[in-house]
Amino acid sequence: MDAIGVVIPTYKARKHILGVLGAIGPEVSRIYVVDDCCPEHSGDYVLLHCQDSRLRVIKHQENRGVGGAVITGYRAAIADDLAVIVKIDSDGQMDPSLLLDFAMPILQGEADYTKGNRFFDLEGISQMPRLRLIGNAALSLITKLSTGYWNLFDPTNGYTAIHTGVARRLPFHKISERYFFESDMLFRLNTFRAVVMDVPMDAKYGDEQSNLKISKIIGEFLRKHLINMVKRIFYNYYLRDMSLASIELPLGLLLFCFGVIYGGFHWLHSASVGVATPAGTVMLAAAPALVGLQLVLAFLSYDINSVPKRPLAAGHFVRRHSP
Repeated sequence: MDAIGVVIPTYKARKHILGVLGAIGPEVSRIYVVDDCCPEHSGDYVLLHCQDSRLRVIKHQENRGVGGAVITGYRAAIADDLAVIVKIDSDGQMDPSLLLDFAMPILQGEADYTKGNRFFDLEGISQMPRLRLIGNAALSLITKLSTGYWNLFDPTNGYTAIHTGVARRLPFHKISERYFFESDMLFRLNTFRAVVMDVPMDAKYGDEQSNLKISKIIGEFLRKHLINMVKRIFYNYYLRDMSLASIELPLGLLLFCFGVIYGGFHWLHSASVGVATPAGTVMLAAAPALVGLQLVLAFLSYDINSVPKRPLAAGHFVRRHSP
């Protein structure tokens, strides 16, 4: 079997990390624990208590965030020329026995990148906190718009695997190193048409403490998703290629906005003077708004059907070269 590496970023998870390491099976060739300047000195703790010969501990001198720690692990695995790199968390929420479920679609040439999805089993998600469930559903819709992967759900799920050849092509210096990392990865993967696949997994919650504060990052997430959406549309529909959808979107937005603004202005004017709006004016507002809406929906339909389907790993794109 091709070599599989596991990257485990760790920060304030000393209580769980040895259990995670102990559950990693023999199918894994290398394990990279990245101590992201952990105040609990989890890297030293692992070196002291884990004798696994596959283990390599990498320490950050300053905290770079979960994305920065994963990127450090990716670079190490790329240098060791492994075939697939799986990333799991150190807090015990991700079952290491599922590693092959994430790696095999890549090894078999079915995908370039796999990620967990806790929403396949409707019975299993009942244990997920209600607020997190609603937030994840809303975030999934926003992520579909910004990344173009309409076939995916649970976008912030950190249980992932990637083909090393694809990882080599990632612009690591541009990818967000904090909590937006998973979403930014999907955007970057879409820019070169990588195939991404969801892997069903159970939602698991124990006594671990999350370092993520929703109230602090929601504005940043929305801003970055909007920026990525604009970039993706520009790259895919105007810079790299052009199609009928390239015309439908701007024309549709223009007509829709004209209809809404024109109609709104005359509605307010009529309300202020107490005179009914003429039928012709209503039609002049409604017609372009409806046509514009249909054009935008046509663009979305085209975008949904344009989800990448041919893995890059099957072609010349991932031939080995220096990262």
